[in-house]
Amino acid sequence: MAAAGDSQETIESIDLSTVRRLIVVGAGKAGAGMAAGCAAALGPQVMAAKELGGWLNVPADCVRELPAVHLHAARAPGQNEPTPEGVAGAEEILRLVADAEPNDLCLALISGGASALLPAPAEGITLADKLALTRHLSGAGADIHELNTVRKQLSRIKGGGLAQACRAGRLITLIISDVIGDPLDVIGSGPTIDDPRSPADALAILERFDARAAGISERVFDYLSSQAGEKRPAPSCAVTNLIVANIATAVDAAADESRRMGYTPEIIPPVEREGLADEVGARLAHAAIALSKQPGPDCLVSGGEPVVKLAESSIRGLGGRNQQLTLAALQVFAAEGSSDVALVSGGTDGEDGPCDAAGAVVDAQVIAAAQAAGLDAADYLRRNAAYHFFEPLGALIKTGPTQTNVGDLRVAVTARVTAAQDNSLGATAGSSSSAKSTAEHC
Repeated sequence: MAAAGDSQETIESIDLSTVRRLIVVGAGKAGAGMAAGCAAALGPQVMAAKELGGWLNVPADCVRELPAVHLHAARAPGQNEPTPEGVAGAEEILRLVADAEPNDLCLALISGGASALLPAPAEGITLADKLALTRHLSGAGADIHELNTVRKQLSRIKGGGLAQACRAGRLITLIISDVIGDPLDVIGSGPTIDDPRSPADALAILERFDARAAGISERVFDYLSSQAGEKRPAPSCAVTNLIVANIATAVDAAADESRRMGYTPEIIPPVEREGLADEVGARLAHAAIALSKQPGPDCLVSGGEPVVKLAESSIRGLGGRNQQLTLAALQVFAAEGSSDVALVSGGTDGEDGPCDAAGAVVDAQVIAAAQAAGLDAADYLRRNAAYHFFEPLGALIKTGPTQTNVGDLRVAVTARVTAAQDNSLGATAGSSSSAKSTAEHC
């Protein structure tokens, strides 16, 4: 684990005899799992002795009963946008940390999705203002760095706001990263990280994406202009920030599983600012085809978080970046006549856009079914309607909430299987079904 926010490189021991009370707060798609893990690690005796209590904002389908920590439904499943319920939960979190005392210890559990789950609009800014702004920037192709730069400047809790409000003696933040490179100030919009960006940076992004012409409220521009030169006060408590998992965790696990199944994986290192999902899908498809034509690795594993430039609302369908990526790969496989490769792409949180699928899978059987049904992949891509393309083909991946979130995971396999794989997979239906089985399993 890597520490940031202070001078320490490792986690130090904390003498709980000096701690009066434990307060657990946070937000994210992995919040429920993190809170459950925290409770299990501490145990009932410590939780009782230290009067543990807390509050986490999570998606509604992640809510469950936990000892001492309340899980608050801050948004509906598949609705990755701020809501009034999220605002109410963020206010409660700010109240809890503000009521802490110097001999209290606060644990903040932050994971991907926290930005939308922790809305606390700055003074004079409405939730509707932030919602319209988020929709515009996302639809215009802004990446997570640009989106969060703006959101932090318009929030009382993001960009270090939670740490500034905390009155506990210590604040330790455990972070599951869904952003390539693990930039602490970007993950969940960095509620316990001093914001290195400025209102001027946010204004520049709004200008770059023509936000004023898109009808974004003048209140947003007026507020950011009024904050020029202002800086959030430094936290009064000691802050430690720790990455506990990231996309490398998932990629390594997928690579290990492929080895167990007899494949030889090649890992594609994740890169920041991957670009459009359509382009990433095409690149992965070409790489998989090249792999199938030469000796050596027969499995590609990669992780990332591409973006989707949304079509006009009048023609826009349903889908997410993983489905868009997979459909772009399908186009390449179909054009090249490749029947010995399969690719799967899915969100590790079990969500992909505003729908009930985590992603999609493609192989020769899916391509043949699409062609038989007369489905035009290019048209569905153009309209961001990949969900409607894959649904009748039975090629959507639906996992439900996974209680984690480290970004997207993609696995492509070729059909150059070994006898050992044939036995372990029960492969009797031909090479493409073997490849698809492995892709789904990974």
